[in-house]
Amino acid sequence: MMKNKRARPSVDKAVVDVWQREIGELSSRNFAHRLAASEDLVLRLEIYKKLEKHRGCVNTVSFNADGNILVSGSDDMRVILWDWETAHAKLAFQSGHVSNVFQAKIMPYTDDRSLVTCAADGQVRHAQILERGVETRLLTKHQRRAHKLAIELGSPHIFYTCGEDGLVQHIDLRTPTATKLFTCHPIDDSSAYMPVIPLNDIAIDPRNPNLFAVAGSDKYTRLYDIRKYKWDGSTDFGQPTDYFCPPHLIGDHQIGITGLAFSDQSELLVSYSDEFIYLFTRDMGLGPNPVPSSPLSACSDASEMELDHSAMSASAMAADKKAIPQVYKGHRNCKTVKGVSFFGPKSEYVVSGSDCGQIFIWKKKDRELVRVMEADKDVVNCIESHPHTTVLASSGIETDIKIWTPKSIDKATLPTNIEQIKPKPRSWMYPVTTPQDLMLHLFSLQRRGSSPEQNGENSSVASRELIEFIMTFNAYSDASSDDGGNASGPEDLFS
Repeated sequence: MMKNKRARPSVDKAVVDVWQREIGELSSRNFAHRLAASEDLVLRLEIYKKLEKHRGCVNTVSFNADGNILVSGSDDMRVILWDWETAHAKLAFQSGHVSNVFQAKIMPYTDDRSLVTCAADGQVRHAQILERGVETRLLTKHQRRAHKLAIELGSPHIFYTCGEDGLVQHIDLRTPTATKLFTCHPIDDSSAYMPVIPLNDIAIDPRNPNLFAVAGSDKYTRLYDIRKYKWDGSTDFGQPTDYFCPPHLIGDHQIGITGLAFSDQSELLVSYSDEFIYLFTRDMGLGPNPVPSSPLSACSDASEMELDHSAMSASAMAADKKAIPQVYKGHRNCKTVKGVSFFGPKSEYVVSGSDCGQIFIWKKKDRELVRVMEADKDVVNCIESHPHTTVLASSGIETDIKIWTPKSIDKATLPTNIEQIKPKPRSWMYPVTTPQDLMLHLFSLQRRGSSPEQNGENSSVASRELIEFIMTFNAYSDASSDDGGNASGPEDLFS
């Protein structure tokens, strides 16, 4: 009779890595990378410090190249440089903007003394930290809100901006004026109410800084090659070199993109509003001339996209089955312009905020959700990864910034009710300043109510939200809580 074998005790992988490093089977560099990407550390992340000095929502957080300084910008129109390890504010100054600061970044190789910012006033500004104080100056301006800017890798002078006016600009701090590269337009005339694409994000490929992507209030991420631009203006640079879109969203006119990120392997991460997050590789592009089509009613869910290809458009059918993007689910992205990013030394994880106030972390490779962390009483908008170690910075509707480090003694487990996590009830906060904003918000609510995923109860909730939005529109037109208290009447809301 065979005896039952005693189960072998499991050995933590981190212990094995230490042993391999000690006997020379694992180099110190590979050990450091493997440790920083360890799921064990991810499961031990918890709040290390809270950075408290802003007096409004914190819309942007960003580390400098060394990782020892964190810069933040807020609705209070201030920019603050932090020693995040001690939670000490090293420097706080007025940005020069007259509305909410949406992004602030430190230019590399400038001894952390040169910063660029963009804001809801459409301005793009440069701040220089001098011995006698901080000097700011206007570099250029968008006609509408300017959400994001992207710095050319390793350049202390060059960066790009995009705005809700659809304009993309190239800025060299050594020259007196910005270069207006192009205005982003829809690929067909089906969006007559939206003659230009309001842009929410721009990102540069770190492996090839000549390539940059933009995305906004439609379903396509557009990839451009700056080498095709003729600086004498003799060519039409507005034509992308490639487009990216999940097959089931091609032709969907009620969808938009809030966040983009490139990995070190040139993978493109795209976060859709009222939808999911998708990971594209370069071979998943639709080419420079995608064929528009009607929405795929049979493939409204990304899980169905992987199974049903019968209704795909010409562009979607041209994409090989192996070129379907990976999808990451669980979070909710419908109330604000949220970013998305990679985490880990080799982009091993995908991280995003959510309308439910949580941070979601997935394994990039197999799409497994590994962490859900409470990070804000309302909405988490920004998550920034430290450039060298296992540290995260997050911010949202609350006025503080949270620093996350793997210091927990116990490993975290996933909540048992992840599928039931819903956005917390809150007032309508996303600013509507143009007819396009109103149309996009109405489309978003209508889409949520008519989605095949929605059961009767959820559909009724979406319908109530639509009614509440319309009923409260005039009240929120009179006074916005997002512009520092500046009131605006209905007659000038769209002026």
